[in-house]
Amino acid sequence: MRLLSMKKINTMLLILALLTLPIPSVAGQFTVTKVYDGDTIKAQGHDIILYVLLAGIDAPEIAFRKQQQGQPYARKAKRYLEKLILNKMVDIKGYGLGPYPYNHLIGEISVNGKTINMAMIKKGLAEVCHERPPDGLNIAPYREAEREAMAAKRGMWSLGDTYISPRQWRSMHKAKHDLR
Repeated sequence: MRLLSMKKINTMLLILALLTLPIPSVAGQFTVTKVYDGDTIKAQGHDIILYVLLAGIDAPEIAFRKQQQGQPYARKAKRYLEKLILNKMVDIKGYGLGPYPYNHLIGEISVNGKTINMAMIKKGLAEVCHERPPDGLNIAPYREAEREAMAAKRGMWSLGDTYISPRQWRSMHKAKHDLR
């Protein structure tokens, strides 16, 4: 087993401490190595791997079993997020950890000052998350962007009355996420 240098251990401890604080903290720059769906990514940097759930948003769900059909706009949301951040260096602002069993970092992702979470909502490829936002996240601009996307019938909002929120879809399909 390779021993880690004291500098690497200190860097990892600092990042872990920042990520678990209940207040917003800058986790630093990471390279996005995988996009799972429209609101979940894997990023790598500082000799650690992070699984990040984008704070404040909920994107349409991709089918988790081959015989299942995902939500409309789920694949478009994933592809758009990939276009924005896959294999790119991003800044991650952490808001603590999500609930068990995943314990993902809840984070706001930005590239060159552009907040990616907000970009997903503006494009109509995610809605504002219905759960209580993490402490320190100003959800008001997200709600305003969602109202604008709905009014313009962008992305998933073009479905009108047939639209089903990701939360409702998960409840109906009892989807199990598997990020292995």
